[in-house]
Amino acid sequence: MTSTPQQGSGRERWAQRFAGAQSKGQVRDADFTTLSGMAVEPVYGPAEGEVPERIGWPGEFPFTRGLYPTGYRGRTWTIRQFAGFGNAVQTNERYKLILQRGGGGLSVAFDMPTLMGRDSDDALALGEVGHCGVAIDSAADMEVLFQDIPLQDVTTSMTISGPAVPAFCMYLVAAERQGADISKLNGTLQTDIFKEYIAQKEWLFAPEPHLRLIGDLMEYTSAKIPAYKPLSVSGYHIREAGSTAAQELAFTLADGFGYVELGLSRGLDVDTFAPGLSFFFDSHLDFFEEIAKFRAARRIWARWLRDVYGAKTDKAQWLRFHTQTAGVSLTAQQPMNNVVRTAVEALAAVLGGTNSLHTNALDETLALPTDQSAEVALRTQQVLMEETGVVNVADPLGGSWYVEALTDQIEAEAEKIFDKILTMGGSSVMSADTEGLAAQVQAGIGRTDKGVWPITEGILRGIEDGWFMSEIAEAAFQYQTALEKGDKKVVGVNVHTESMAHELEILRVSHEVEREQVRALADRKAGRDQAAVDAALATMCDVARGEGNLIEPMLTAVRAEATMGEICDALRDVWGVYREPARF
Repeated sequence: MTSTPQQGSGRERWAQRFAGAQSKGQVRDADFTTLSGMAVEPVYGPAEGEVPERIGWPGEFPFTRGLYPTGYRGRTWTIRQFAGFGNAVQTNERYKLILQRGGGGLSVAFDMPTLMGRDSDDALALGEVGHCGVAIDSAADMEVLFQDIPLQDVTTSMTISGPAVPAFCMYLVAAERQGADISKLNGTLQTDIFKEYIAQKEWLFAPEPHLRLIGDLMEYTSAKIPAYKPLSVSGYHIREAGSTAAQELAFTLADGFGYVELGLSRGLDVDTFAPGLSFFFDSHLDFFEEIAKFRAARRIWARWLRDVYGAKTDKAQWLRFHTQTAGVSLTAQQPMNNVVRTAVEALAAVLGGTNSLHTNALDETLALPTDQSAEVALRTQQVLMEETGVVNVADPLGGSWYVEALTDQIEAEAEKIFDKILTMGGSSVMSADTEGLAAQVQAGIGRTDKGVWPITEGILRGIEDGWFMSEIAEAAFQYQTALEKGDKKVVGVNVHTESMAHELEILRVSHEVEREQVRALADRKAGRDQAAVDAALATMCDVARGEGNLIEPMLTAVRAEATMGEICDALRDVWGVYREPARF
């Protein structure tokens, strides 16, 4: 779908798009009235005249008011609850519970050893197996994780970045063993290594080898699994580390621009690979600020993709995003209050037009969610979807003086940050000069020369100099100072601290899970063809030393039941490890 020329009034253009969606059966047959029975229109806007282009109408560039003319009348957001704990058997049971009770997709939380590319029997994994997510050592674990869940029919998100590509290969092999048509798979892999250096710190190698793996993955999925999204550019962890809303937005979109530049440097067509980029944002407690952030994000991304990177189709200009409510906003004190916090944050995400949503459980500040608290988190989304009427109207807050002013303000703050990143990358062209930036992009397509891509170079320089971390640390310090002075208030923490609440029963992962996982891993290693594993790993390393695409040789190793740790250790031997410079 090519971007539609701006002809006729905004309302007329929207009406044509909406009628087209209706004729294709893309509007749900549902009750679109208020609780009192009053009919509501699919969208609201000025009766006459034009709204400013930066606001537009739903389904129209720059998509401030949403990607689709139908809003949630066409399709509601996907309920995608993040889950993973213990071993693959336990997590599989939780996934089935989520799907049985109305979840629309799955999102995998991995344990710390897996996130760091270590096996469960690694000495560094001791005491951590299965405690903050599920332990996945090989394709056999991935098979169990999705047993009786048809991967061809269920969209699956995997929140993992450092060893994302080996995890992806295990997911593909598990799907193969189910008999799935691999070309039809649909899901998302996080893979966002920039945010690891900026905020979360779960990397394996220096940035360049990681970017090489990501480029290989983009090439592979673009050619063979077109619906699969190989990158979920994550602002969530940046915000959880203490950034402001504007910093979360700007750092995340800049990372996204860096991945666009990576695709272009590989000679990929932006209209082909850009639809495979998705985003992952935090929804925090400042209700209107969060809504404005999401609206500004769509607008900025669409403008840069069209004007700087040359994307011609709507789909390539769309910013599609998943949202998770703010884990950092949850409190151990009076944890029942967290149900309210999560509901408010979820509502902000919905009014901001999120495409999928995870709601945190009330006990997540203490431990992994129990079945009961996970159900309450799921039901929170279902109450919003089924009872509140928020799905009836596209962008219901569009045109609000406050929301539009906040959207403009956050956009302006983000542009200032982009200019700083461009300057760090050695560019003399700033974000307002989209023609100048576009000329640089056109000159660089298909080239990997250092300095050709100023956003990427600025990100790498900012990582090396610790600039991103210092900006986040300063924002976190300012907030903590305001909290301790009482200028910012948190109920149950520094105000209204009296309570009758009792302690919660929390989920505890038995240490027997680790012992059993290690035993199963030993049996698996003993029963495989070790010569085939060694040969596959050797071939993979040969490719890693050259310039070929690593996905197929890695898949061969995974099919032979090579483990996560073995694959990552082999690549560590080739590329070395990255240690962050000490800073004071």
